[in-house]
Amino acid sequence: MKRNYEVRLAAAPAIKTRRFPAAQQILRDKWLYILLIPGVLYFLLFKYVPMFGLAIAFQDYKPHIGFMNSPWVGLKHFERFFTEPQFGMLFRNTFVLAMYNLVFFFPLPIILALMLNEVRREAFKGFVQTMLYLPHFVSWVVAVGIFYVLLTTEGGIVNDIIARLGMEKIPFLLSEEWFRTMITTQSIWKEAGWGTIIFLAALSGVDLQLYEAARIDGAGRWRQLWHVTLPAIRSTIVILFILRLGSFLDTGFEHIFLMLNSVNREVGEVFDTYVYLKGLTQAQYSYSAAVGLFKSVVGLVLVVGANWLAKKFGEEGVY
Repeated sequence: MKRNYEVRLAAAPAIKTRRFPAAQQILRDKWLYILLIPGVLYFLLFKYVPMFGLAIAFQDYKPHIGFMNSPWVGLKHFERFFTEPQFGMLFRNTFVLAMYNLVFFFPLPIILALMLNEVRREAFKGFVQTMLYLPHFVSWVVAVGIFYVLLTTEGGIVNDIIARLGMEKIPFLLSEEWFRTMITTQSIWKEAGWGTIIFLAALSGVDLQLYEAARIDGAGRWRQLWHVTLPAIRSTIVILFILRLGSFLDTGFEHIFLMLNSVNREVGEVFDTYVYLKGLTQAQYSYSAAVGLFKSVVGLVLVVGANWLAKKFGEEGVY
């Protein structure tokens, strides 16, 4: 019995062991990893390395003595921020603008992508996509300048039309009532088309056999949209919604700053512009870092909570 076992063992083919399978895989796909390097460097240099600077939120930071020698003050700057008379105004303005973006801006790329997906003429579809993408490449300085020219009471085409209709001109640029509407409208005009790219990519992966089966069952275009298209891209919508919550309080400094003036500041001042005011113009670096950290913590809590809810309802979530 022992001899037969030894014969079978000797006749068995030798098993080659690979000592470094990961290294071999990297060498095999080396060009893919080389292409990955710029993206990794970007996130390391501009996302992770600056996180060490958050320490000054707990210090009384003085540039001339540096990080190491600046005294630690604990939660002093956070206590000051939460007790500032302006905190309520800043939180209200930021929250309202964020809700405007979430309610009116976020669904529009989905709707546009669904509409473009129904277009059958490729030439017309390509033309519309190009027109929708173009505003994304316009800087906020130019975009706000265009709206200034259109909406000003002195020669603006919109107010000229209103005047010719026999109505009184509306001071859009100096009105608290119109500020949030203008901000949301400008964001939609500039970024909604660009946001359709991910949803169009998701729509291109929908199995066409599902539409054929739906048509056989008598489903029209609306039924196909509701029972086939939307369920197919639901996971993409949920993931992008969770990621959007991560930047919920980021209303965009440049955009808001360009639209602010002394008249609409009461409804337009947000955390982003407040950080600029305190940090750069008044050199209160530790205080402004505390405000920025507060925004980041709120975004983290929203992402974790939304991801937990998504998993509770059977979705994949972000992680």
